[in-house]
Amino acid sequence: MKIAMLHWGFPPIIGGVETHLVSLMPELVKMGHKVSLLTGAAEDAPEHFDFKGVDIRRSQFYDLNWLFKSNFQEVDDNVWDITVGFLNRTKPDVIHAHNMHYFSRYHTRVLEHYALQHRVPLILTAHNAWKDKLFLDLTCKVAWDRIIAISHYIKRELMAVGVPEEKITVVHHGIDDKLFHPGKASSRIFRDHPKLKRKKRLVFNPARLGIAKGCDIMIEAFRLVKDKFPDAFLLMSGSGNIIDWGLTQNKDIAFFVTLIKHLGLEDSVYINTFSLSKEMPELYRLADVIAYPSSSEEPFGLTMLEAMASGKPIVVTESGGMPEIIKNDINGYVIPKGNHECLAERIIRLLSDEKLRHKLGKNGRQQVERIYSRRIYAENISKVYEDAIKEYPKTRKRRIKPKRKFFIAREEITV
Repeated sequence: MKIAMLHWGFPPIIGGVETHLVSLMPELVKMGHKVSLLTGAAEDAPEHFDFKGVDIRRSQFYDLNWLFKSNFQEVDDNVWDITVGFLNRTKPDVIHAHNMHYFSRYHTRVLEHYALQHRVPLILTAHNAWKDKLFLDLTCKVAWDRIIAISHYIKRELMAVGVPEEKITVVHHGIDDKLFHPGKASSRIFRDHPKLKRKKRLVFNPARLGIAKGCDIMIEAFRLVKDKFPDAFLLMSGSGNIIDWGLTQNKDIAFFVTLIKHLGLEDSVYINTFSLSKEMPELYRLADVIAYPSSSEEPFGLTMLEAMASGKPIVVTESGGMPEIIKNDINGYVIPKGNHECLAERIIRLLSDEKLRHKLGKNGRQQVERIYSRRIYAENISKVYEDAIKEYPKTRKRRIKPKRKFFIAREEITV
């Protein structure tokens, strides 16, 4: 089938949804589907290119960072032209939007109008949930035919605001278990990052740097880990290109740097940005323990699957969808949010017991191979497409074509 996907970002923009698309779309192509993506512009990235068989098209009018700075002013005609032009070229059997139940009424209403007019199923993957009027409007008042929730936590959030349960399908993410796998790290990672050499006890915090991700809790906990293991070393994965519509990341990073200096950890913490496909898998293999102490309600957390696929135990917080995947003494540990002492205790326990680390890591790897591979995930998503097309109401009336191709208000499209 022909699948039109839309999302705000794609590498070199890095984030959970972007990583998810990198894994999912080529797998759908391998299954015989024709996949296209409309996404935001990125510095030094081509506007149109092929990514492992996926047709990628970029537009400034899907760049959330740019749209935020412009306050979404005078973009309606352009959003219409870009979106409808993409869909007319793609001629999709299904339209699959990612996180377009938030940020912009313009973009979502164009999609809705096109889907209804052309009688194409409109599918949303809800990677997040928010607490404001825009979320309510674009989640509940748009004609989504199916909503894919990435966790049971997100499903509960959707149902709480009135989305019918029968419209929601929970599909946990999958991971490339050939890219992320157990083994020794390549010597190349030491050449590129000399500070990582000869570290006996390495704790890896692969979260995007931000207060919401609990990076301050990680730093505070690591001070206690250092008291027990003076040779311990903390690796934190920075984020260069992200969708930072609130422009808060730089403020958070400045605080983390100050906190590290304040606690006297400058020589024991290394922060840098790393490439998704080349360096991140090596870092997982290099680490002894993975920690992801999110302070917010984490919708899912791909880091869990990356750690499990790499055969490494992970400590997460009782946050959002993460306890659905991580189980105590099975593949890692779940701790309360905001508790740096509990986080330190679990890390110390794992660093002290190599057999325990091996057992939990092995269990996680087996779970990925059995349940969370990207092939299994792509098959589950494809099934949602097939069901949506099969059950699409054939009698749904066609909408009359609009006389004018622009919005008369932020809330509605001219029809």
